This record gives sequence, C-alpha cells and structure tokens, in this order.
Amino acid sequence: MVVLSKIYTKTGDTGETSLGNGARVAKHSLRVSAYGTVDETNATVGLARQHAKGEIKLALARISNDLFDLGADLCTPDMHIDTTLPHPPLRMQEAQVLRLEREIDAMNTKLTPLRSFILPGGSPLAAQLHLCRTTCRRAERLVVKTATIESVNAEAVKYLNRLSDWFFVAGRIANNNGKDDVLWIPGLTREE
Repeated sequence: MVVLSKIYTKTGDTGETSLGNGARVAKHSLRVSAYGTVDETNATVGLARQHAKGEIKLALARISNDLFDLGADLCTPDMHIDTTLPHPPLRMQEAQVLRLEREIDAMNTKLTPLRSFILPGGSPLAAQLHLCRTTCRRAERLVVKTATIESVNAEAVKYLNRLSDWFFVAGRIANNNGKDDVLWIPGLTREE
C-alpha cells in the first residue's frame, strides 16, 4: 500500500526524478515524458467522467485505474530492478487489452459504419472523449519512441493503441450513437 505523508520531497529540485526501480533520471527523459503523458491522458479521462453516465462512466473509471497501472509499468524499466522492492513491478496484461476490444465491439453494434471522417465535437462528452483520444495517441507515440531505445512492455503499447480506438468509438456513442457526429466536409471553406 502506498502511504504519502509528505507530498513535497525536494528530491526533484535538481531536475531529476526516481523511477520505480530507484534509478535517478532526468525529468525530461523520454521514459518520464511517456508516462507523464499517460498521466495527462488520465487527467482528460477525469474530465470526461464529469460528463458521462451509465456504462461509459463505469468504463472510464476502469480505464482511469488502468492508466495508473500503465504509468506504474512504464516508470519501472525491466533492467536493473531493485531486488529490495517490496513487490514485483506492475505490468499491463493482455486481459486489459482484450477487455477494451470487447467493449469496442459491443459499442460498435450500436453504430452505423462511417462514410466520412468525423470532427471532434457534438456533445460535451464526445468532445472530451476526442481530447482523450488525441492525448492518448501522443502518449502512444512517446511510448513507442521509448521502446526504440529501452525495453517497454509490448502490452503497454497495445493497450494505448486500443484505448485511442475505444475513445473514438465511445465519442460516437456519446453523439447519440453516431447520429449527431460532426462530419468532415473536405474543402468546405475553400470557396467564399
């Protein structure tokens, strides 16, 4: 169990932070940027939950917890694990990815296929879910980039890839099952 009795530690005042394995790294390191953007994604999920109801609100709560798991996964590299840690590193699992796939498939049964790209917007929840999607995609890009130079759990990448799809489909659900989607009209503003 985590116990936070004092929030500021002053250990980051020199521009470094500790990873989950105890290693000290620069706060601007790619790994820290990656899990920081996962945290940012989670903050957008918190905003979306303020507009959500029913199953989507429950699903967003599960996703928020998953994103904290993902941050824990990413902040603890495989190499040089401190064997004195009180617990093994938390890793994303295939079951979390498969759950997202099942939820996407279930939501998709309520939607008609798209015949155009859609623009972010419609309902407040849909707009917020599109913000979640784009922030999630940025986190995914940073995690993939991190994986080119360091070891990263493959399930973490899969989870983010699936999650951005989940946000897209959930955004359509939030737009009256796609009926109120804002469609892209190519070249709409090119002529006066």
